[in-house]
Amino acid sequence: MSAITPSPTHELVSVVIPIYNAEKTLDACLRSVEKQTHAELEIICVNDGSSDSSARIAREHAARDSRIVIIEKTNEGYGASCNRGIAIARGTWVAIVEPDDLLEPTCYADLLACAEEHGGAAEVDVVRAPYWRVIGEGDRQERVSCPYKGRVRPSRQPFAIGDGIELLRHHPAIWSGVYRRGYLAEKSIRFPEVPGAGWADNPFLVETLCQTDRIVYTDRCVYVYFERDLNEAEALTRRSPLVPLERWNEMMDVVERAGITDRRVLSALALRGVNYALITLEGAGPKAPGVRELVERSLRRLDPGIVFQEAAISTAGRELYARVRRVREPRGGKARHLAYLAREGLYRMRANGMGFSIKTALSRRGNRLG
Repeated sequence: MSAITPSPTHELVSVVIPIYNAEKTLDACLRSVEKQTHAELEIICVNDGSSDSSARIAREHAARDSRIVIIEKTNEGYGASCNRGIAIARGTWVAIVEPDDLLEPTCYADLLACAEEHGGAAEVDVVRAPYWRVIGEGDRQERVSCPYKGRVRPSRQPFAIGDGIELLRHHPAIWSGVYRRGYLAEKSIRFPEVPGAGWADNPFLVETLCQTDRIVYTDRCVYVYFERDLNEAEALTRRSPLVPLERWNEMMDVVERAGITDRRVLSALALRGVNYALITLEGAGPKAPGVRELVERSLRRLDPGIVFQEAAISTAGRELYARVRRVREPRGGKARHLAYLAREGLYRMRANGMGFSIKTALSRRGNRLG
Protein backbone atom coordinates (compact mmCIF):
# COMPACT_ATOMS: atom_id res chain seq x y z
CA MET A 1 0.00 0.00 0.00
CA SER A 2 1.31 3.45 -0.88
CA ALA A 3 2.19 6.07 1.70
CA ILE A 4 -0.52 8.41 2.96
CA THR A 5 -1.13 11.19 0.46
CA PRO A 6 -1.61 14.70 1.86
CA SER A 7 -4.92 16.30 0.90
CA PRO A 8 -4.31 17.82 -2.55
CA THR A 9 -7.13 20.34 -2.31
CA HIS A 10 -8.47 22.97 0.06
CA GLU A 11 -12.08 22.13 -0.72
CA LEU A 12 -14.44 22.45 2.22
CA VAL A 13 -15.94 19.26 3.66
CA SER A 14 -19.20 19.67 5.58
CA VAL A 15 -19.28 16.99 8.29
CA VAL A 16 -22.82 16.37 9.55
CA ILE A 17 -23.07 14.72 12.98
CA PRO A 18 -26.63 13.73 14.02
CA ILE A 19 -26.62 13.62 17.83
CA TYR A 20 -29.09 12.03 20.20
CA ASN A 21 -28.11 11.16 23.79
CA ALA A 22 -24.49 10.43 22.90
CA GLU A 23 -22.77 11.86 25.98
CA LYS A 24 -20.58 8.77 26.50
CA THR A 25 -18.95 8.90 23.07
CA LEU A 26 -19.46 12.39 21.63
CA ASP A 27 -16.31 13.97 23.04
CA ALA A 28 -14.04 11.32 21.49
CA CYS A 29 -15.97 11.50 18.20
CA LEU A 30 -15.62 15.27 17.95
CA ARG A 31 -11.93 15.11 18.81
CA SER A 32 -11.37 12.66 15.96
CA VAL A 33 -13.09 15.05 13.55
CA GLU A 34 -11.26 18.11 14.83
CA LYS A 35 -7.87 16.40 14.45
CA GLN A 36 -8.29 15.62 10.75
CA THR A 37 -5.20 16.33 8.67
CA HIS A 38 -7.55 17.91 6.13
CA ALA A 39 -8.41 20.99 8.17
CA GLU A 40 -10.90 22.65 5.80
CA LEU A 41 -13.98 21.40 7.62
CA GLU A 42 -17.40 22.68 8.54
CA ILE A 43 -18.53 20.52 11.49
CA ILE A 44 -22.33 20.61 11.76
CA CYS A 45 -23.58 19.16 15.06
CA VAL A 46 -27.33 18.53 14.90
CA ASN A 47 -28.64 17.97 18.41
CA ASP A 48 -31.86 15.99 18.01
CA GLY A 49 -33.48 16.93 21.32
CA SER A 50 -30.98 15.07 23.52
CA SER A 51 -31.96 14.77 27.18
CA ASP A 52 -28.42 14.07 28.42
CA SER A 53 -25.29 16.26 28.36
CA SER A 54 -24.69 15.94 24.60
CA ALA A 55 -25.62 19.60 23.95
CA ARG A 56 -23.18 20.82 26.61
CA ILE A 57 -20.35 18.71 25.18
CA ALA A 58 -21.00 20.07 21.68
CA ARG A 59 -21.03 23.65 22.99
CA GLU A 60 -17.76 23.13 24.81
CA HIS A 61 -16.13 21.95 21.59
CA ALA A 62 -17.66 24.84 19.63
CA ALA A 63 -16.17 27.31 22.10
CA ARG A 64 -12.71 25.95 21.24
CA ASP A 65 -13.17 25.33 17.51
CA SER A 66 -14.78 27.95 15.27
CA ARG A 67 -15.45 25.33 12.57
CA ILE A 68 -18.26 23.84 14.65
CA VAL A 69 -21.87 24.85 13.95
CA ILE A 70 -24.60 23.66 16.33
CA ILE A 71 -28.24 23.13 15.37
CA GLU A 72 -30.68 22.57 18.25
CA LYS A 73 -34.04 21.00 17.44
CA THR A 74 -36.75 18.81 18.89
CA ASN A 75 -36.40 15.06 18.49
CA GLU A 76 -37.31 13.95 14.96
CA GLY A 77 -34.93 11.06 14.24
CA TYR A 78 -31.67 10.32 12.45
CA GLY A 79 -32.92 11.01 8.94
CA ALA A 80 -34.38 14.42 9.74
CA SER A 81 -31.20 15.39 11.58
CA CYS A 82 -29.01 14.47 8.61
CA ASN A 83 -31.30 16.40 6.27
CA ARG A 84 -31.14 19.50 8.47
CA GLY A 85 -27.36 19.37 8.47
CA ILE A 86 -27.09 18.83 4.72
CA ALA A 87 -29.54 21.69 4.09
CA ILE A 88 -27.19 24.26 5.65
CA ALA A 89 -23.93 22.68 4.44
CA ARG A 90 -21.61 24.95 2.42
CA GLY A 91 -18.90 22.46 1.50
CA THR A 92 -18.01 21.01 -1.87
CA TRP A 93 -18.35 17.64 -0.16
CA VAL A 94 -20.75 16.35 2.50
CA ALA A 95 -19.93 13.61 5.01
CA ILE A 96 -21.93 11.92 7.77
CA VAL A 97 -20.35 10.89 11.07
CA GLU A 98 -22.25 9.03 13.77
CA PRO A 99 -21.49 10.29 17.30
CA ASP A 100 -20.53 6.89 18.70
CA ASP A 101 -17.86 6.31 16.04
CA LEU A 102 -14.40 7.71 15.22
CA LEU A 103 -12.48 8.87 12.16
CA GLU A 104 -8.98 7.86 11.22
CA PRO A 105 -6.80 11.03 11.28
CA THR A 106 -6.38 11.10 7.49
CA CYS A 107 -9.97 10.17 6.62
CA TYR A 108 -10.88 13.23 4.56
CA ALA A 109 -7.37 13.72 3.19
CA ASP A 110 -7.49 10.17 1.82
CA LEU A 111 -11.00 10.52 0.40
CA LEU A 112 -10.28 13.85 -1.29
CA ALA A 113 -6.97 12.56 -2.63
CA CYS A 114 -8.87 9.69 -4.23
CA ALA A 115 -11.37 12.12 -5.76
CA GLU A 116 -8.60 14.39 -7.05
CA GLU A 117 -6.75 11.46 -8.61
CA HIS A 118 -9.82 10.81 -10.77
CA GLY A 119 -10.76 14.35 -11.76
CA GLY A 120 -11.98 15.93 -8.53
CA ALA A 121 -15.44 17.40 -8.01
CA ALA A 122 -15.77 18.05 -11.75
CA GLU A 123 -15.75 14.30 -12.45
CA VAL A 124 -16.74 12.58 -9.18
CA ASP A 125 -20.03 12.44 -7.27
CA VAL A 126 -19.29 9.86 -4.56
CA VAL A 127 -16.09 8.67 -2.87
CA ARG A 128 -16.32 5.48 -0.81
CA ALA A 129 -13.83 3.55 1.31
CA PRO A 130 -13.72 0.57 3.69
CA TYR A 131 -13.83 0.91 7.47
CA TRP A 132 -12.73 -0.76 10.68
CA ARG A 133 -15.26 -2.61 12.81
CA VAL A 134 -14.78 -2.61 16.58
CA ILE A 135 -17.02 -5.34 17.99
CA GLY A 136 -17.82 -5.78 21.67
CA GLU A 137 -17.44 -3.51 24.66
CA GLY A 138 -14.74 -2.69 27.20
CA ASP A 139 -11.90 -5.20 27.42
CA ARG A 140 -13.67 -7.61 25.06
CA GLN A 141 -13.41 -5.42 21.96
CA GLU A 142 -12.15 -6.89 18.70
CA ARG A 143 -11.02 -4.79 15.71
CA VAL A 144 -11.51 -6.24 12.21
CA SER A 145 -11.87 -4.93 8.67
CA CYS A 146 -15.24 -4.57 6.98
CA PRO A 147 -16.55 -7.30 4.62
CA TYR A 148 -15.78 -5.46 1.38
CA LYS A 149 -12.19 -4.35 1.97
CA GLY A 150 -10.05 -5.62 -0.90
CA ARG A 151 -13.11 -6.70 -2.91
CA VAL A 152 -14.15 -3.51 -4.69
CA ARG A 153 -12.16 -3.78 -7.91
CA PRO A 154 -13.66 -1.75 -10.76
CA SER A 155 -11.87 -2.08 -14.07
CA ARG A 156 -11.66 1.70 -14.22
CA GLN A 157 -12.57 4.75 -12.15
CA PRO A 158 -14.95 6.54 -11.91
CA PHE A 159 -17.45 3.68 -12.15
CA ALA A 160 -21.13 2.79 -11.87
CA ILE A 161 -22.17 0.70 -8.87
CA GLY A 162 -22.48 -2.53 -10.87
CA ASP A 163 -18.69 -2.50 -11.26
CA GLY A 164 -18.20 -2.07 -7.50
CA ILE A 165 -21.17 -4.12 -6.39
CA GLU A 166 -19.69 -5.19 -3.04
CA LEU A 167 -20.54 -1.69 -1.77
CA LEU A 168 -24.21 -2.61 -2.20
CA ARG A 169 -24.03 -6.13 -0.79
CA HIS A 170 -22.98 -5.39 2.79
CA HIS A 171 -23.65 -2.90 5.58
CA PRO A 172 -24.72 0.45 4.05
CA ALA A 173 -21.73 2.21 5.72
CA ILE A 174 -22.84 5.55 4.25
CA TRP A 175 -20.50 7.35 6.68
CA SER A 176 -17.38 5.77 5.15
CA GLY A 177 -17.18 8.25 2.30
CA VAL A 178 -18.05 11.72 1.04
CA TYR A 179 -20.69 12.99 -1.40
CA ARG A 180 -20.53 15.97 -3.74
CA ARG A 181 -23.05 18.41 -2.30
CA GLY A 182 -24.16 19.52 -5.76
CA TYR A 183 -24.94 15.92 -6.68
CA LEU A 184 -27.19 15.47 -3.64
CA ALA A 185 -29.04 18.66 -4.62
CA GLU A 186 -29.29 17.80 -8.33
CA LYS A 187 -30.84 14.41 -7.57
CA SER A 188 -32.91 15.67 -4.59
CA ILE A 189 -31.32 12.98 -2.43
CA ARG A 190 -32.56 13.06 1.15
CA PHE A 191 -32.84 10.68 4.07
CA PRO A 192 -36.31 9.34 4.90
CA GLU A 193 -37.56 11.18 7.96
CA VAL A 194 -38.75 8.42 10.25
CA PRO A 195 -38.68 8.02 14.05
CA GLY A 196 -35.39 7.03 15.67
CA ALA A 197 -32.58 5.68 13.53
CA GLY A 198 -35.18 3.82 11.46
CA TRP A 199 -32.64 2.22 9.08
CA ALA A 200 -32.74 5.53 7.18
CA ASP A 201 -29.27 4.83 5.79
CA ASN A 202 -30.62 2.05 3.53
CA PRO A 203 -32.53 4.24 1.02
CA PHE A 204 -29.74 6.85 1.14
CA LEU A 205 -27.27 4.12 0.13
CA VAL A 206 -29.24 3.29 -3.00
CA GLU A 207 -30.06 6.92 -3.79
CA THR A 208 -26.38 7.87 -3.77
CA LEU A 209 -24.88 4.81 -5.44
CA CYS A 210 -27.47 3.97 -8.09
CA GLN A 211 -28.03 7.37 -9.71
CA THR A 212 -24.51 8.07 -10.95
CA ASP A 213 -21.65 6.48 -12.87
CA ARG A 214 -19.16 8.78 -11.14
CA ILE A 215 -18.20 6.75 -8.05
CA VAL A 216 -14.57 6.33 -6.97
CA TYR A 217 -13.10 4.08 -4.32
CA THR A 218 -9.98 3.91 -2.19
CA ASP A 219 -9.21 0.70 -0.30
CA ARG A 220 -7.79 2.52 2.73
CA CYS A 221 -9.92 2.20 5.90
CA VAL A 222 -10.95 5.71 6.94
CA TYR A 223 -13.65 5.19 9.60
CA VAL A 224 -13.98 3.26 12.88
CA TYR A 225 -17.44 1.79 13.41
CA PHE A 226 -18.41 0.45 16.84
CA GLU A 227 -20.77 -2.53 17.21
CA ARG A 228 -22.01 -4.03 20.47
CA ASP A 229 -22.07 -7.55 19.01
CA LEU A 230 -22.59 -9.49 15.79
CA ASN A 231 -26.37 -9.62 16.14
CA GLU A 232 -27.35 -5.95 16.39
CA ALA A 233 -29.70 -6.19 13.43
CA GLU A 234 -31.83 -8.89 15.06
CA ALA A 235 -32.02 -6.90 18.31
CA LEU A 236 -33.18 -3.79 16.43
CA THR A 237 -35.75 -5.83 14.53
CA ARG A 238 -37.28 -7.16 17.73
CA ARG A 239 -37.96 -3.57 18.80
CA SER A 240 -39.24 -2.36 15.40
CA PRO A 241 -40.13 -5.48 13.39
CA LEU A 242 -41.43 -3.79 10.24
CA VAL A 243 -38.69 -1.20 9.80
CA PRO A 244 -36.01 -3.16 7.84
CA LEU A 245 -38.39 -4.31 5.12
CA GLU A 246 -40.14 -0.94 4.97
CA ARG A 247 -36.79 0.72 4.23
CA TRP A 248 -35.91 -2.07 1.77
CA ASN A 249 -39.10 -1.39 -0.18
CA GLU A 250 -38.04 2.24 -0.41
CA MET A 251 -34.72 1.05 -1.85
CA MET A 252 -36.59 -0.95 -4.47
CA ASP A 253 -38.72 2.10 -5.27
CA VAL A 254 -35.55 4.09 -6.02
CA VAL A 255 -34.22 1.38 -8.34
CA GLU A 256 -37.53 1.08 -10.18
CA ARG A 257 -37.88 4.85 -10.62
CA ALA A 258 -34.34 4.99 -12.00
CA GLY A 259 -35.11 2.17 -14.45
CA ILE A 260 -32.10 0.11 -13.32
CA THR A 261 -31.85 -3.28 -15.03
CA ASP A 262 -28.27 -4.28 -14.11
CA ARG A 263 -28.64 -7.83 -12.75
CA ARG A 264 -25.73 -7.27 -10.37
CA VAL A 265 -27.66 -4.46 -8.69
CA LEU A 266 -30.93 -6.39 -8.66
CA SER A 267 -29.17 -9.45 -7.24
CA ALA A 268 -27.58 -7.41 -4.44
CA LEU A 269 -30.99 -6.00 -3.54
CA ALA A 270 -32.54 -9.47 -3.68
CA LEU A 271 -29.92 -10.69 -1.22
CA ARG A 272 -30.67 -7.80 1.11
CA GLY A 273 -34.43 -8.21 0.79
CA VAL A 274 -34.43 -11.94 1.55
CA ASN A 275 -32.02 -11.41 4.45
CA TYR A 276 -34.20 -8.65 5.88
CA ALA A 277 -37.24 -10.92 5.59
CA LEU A 278 -35.36 -13.62 7.52
CA ILE A 279 -34.23 -11.34 10.35
CA THR A 280 -37.74 -9.85 10.55
CA LEU A 281 -39.30 -13.28 10.97
CA GLU A 282 -36.57 -14.38 13.37
CA GLY A 283 -36.66 -11.20 15.44
CA ALA A 284 -40.40 -10.57 15.57
CA GLY A 285 -42.02 -13.88 14.66
CA PRO A 286 -44.53 -14.46 11.85
CA LYS A 287 -47.49 -13.70 14.12
CA ALA A 288 -46.41 -10.15 14.97
CA PRO A 289 -48.87 -7.60 13.54
CA GLY A 290 -48.19 -6.82 9.90
CA VAL A 291 -45.11 -9.04 9.58
CA ARG A 292 -46.50 -11.81 7.38
CA GLU A 293 -48.20 -9.36 5.01
CA LEU A 294 -45.07 -7.22 4.65
CA VAL A 295 -42.79 -10.21 4.07
CA GLU A 296 -45.09 -11.58 1.37
CA ARG A 297 -45.53 -8.22 -0.34
CA SER A 298 -41.78 -7.62 -0.32
CA LEU A 299 -40.74 -10.99 -1.68
CA ARG A 300 -43.25 -10.73 -4.51
CA ARG A 301 -41.20 -7.80 -5.84
CA LEU A 302 -38.29 -10.13 -6.60
CA ASP A 303 -37.74 -12.09 -9.78
CA PRO A 304 -37.34 -15.85 -9.14
CA GLY A 305 -34.50 -16.14 -11.66
CA ILE A 306 -32.48 -13.54 -9.77
CA VAL A 307 -33.23 -14.93 -6.31
CA PHE A 308 -32.39 -18.53 -7.15
CA GLN A 309 -29.18 -17.57 -8.96
CA GLU A 310 -27.87 -15.49 -6.05
CA ALA A 311 -25.47 -17.87 -4.32
CA ALA A 312 -25.26 -15.83 -1.10
CA ILE A 313 -28.94 -16.38 -0.29
CA SER A 314 -29.11 -19.13 2.30
CA THR A 315 -31.10 -22.34 2.16
CA ALA A 316 -33.58 -20.83 4.63
CA GLY A 317 -33.91 -17.76 2.43
CA ARG A 318 -34.53 -19.73 -0.75
CA GLU A 319 -37.08 -21.92 1.02
CA LEU A 320 -38.89 -18.87 2.39
CA TYR A 321 -38.98 -17.25 -1.04
CA ALA A 322 -40.21 -20.42 -2.76
CA ARG A 323 -42.95 -20.86 -0.16
CA VAL A 324 -44.17 -17.26 -0.41
CA ARG A 325 -44.08 -17.20 -4.21
CA ARG A 326 -45.45 -20.74 -4.51
CA VAL A 327 -42.70 -21.73 -6.91
CA ARG A 328 -40.38 -24.72 -6.99
CA GLU A 329 -36.75 -24.07 -6.23
CA PRO A 330 -34.46 -25.22 -9.05
CA ARG A 331 -31.78 -27.78 -8.33
CA GLY A 332 -28.23 -26.71 -7.53
CA GLY A 333 -29.01 -23.91 -5.11
CA LYS A 334 -27.60 -25.65 -2.05
CA ALA A 335 -24.35 -26.50 -3.83
CA ARG A 336 -23.94 -22.90 -5.02
CA HIS A 337 -24.56 -21.63 -1.49
CA LEU A 338 -22.05 -24.03 0.04
CA ALA A 339 -19.46 -22.91 -2.51
CA TYR A 340 -20.24 -19.29 -1.61
CA LEU A 341 -19.83 -20.02 2.11
CA ALA A 342 -16.47 -21.63 1.43
CA ARG A 343 -15.28 -18.56 -0.52
CA GLU A 344 -16.64 -16.20 2.09
CA GLY A 345 -15.06 -18.14 4.94
CA LEU A 346 -11.69 -18.15 3.19
CA TYR A 347 -11.89 -14.39 2.60
CA ARG A 348 -12.80 -13.66 6.22
CA MET A 349 -10.12 -15.99 7.53
CA ARG A 350 -7.47 -14.28 5.42
CA ALA A 351 -8.72 -10.82 6.33
CA ASN A 352 -9.37 -11.22 10.05
CA GLY A 353 -8.22 -14.65 11.22
CA MET A 354 -9.84 -18.02 11.80
CA GLY A 355 -11.30 -17.17 15.20
CA PHE A 356 -13.36 -14.25 13.95
CA SER A 357 -14.41 -16.19 10.85
CA ILE A 358 -15.79 -19.03 12.98
CA LYS A 359 -17.50 -16.62 15.37
CA THR A 360 -19.20 -14.86 12.46
CA ALA A 361 -20.39 -18.13 10.92
CA LEU A 362 -21.84 -19.34 14.23
CA SER A 363 -23.65 -16.09 14.94
CA ARG A 364 -25.22 -15.68 11.51
CA ARG A 365 -25.54 -19.13 10.07
CA GLY A 366 -25.28 -17.68 6.54
CA ASN A 367 -28.68 -16.04 6.81
CA ARG A 368 -27.92 -12.36 6.54
CA LEU A 369 -25.54 -9.62 5.53
CA GLY A 370 -22.10 -9.27 7.07
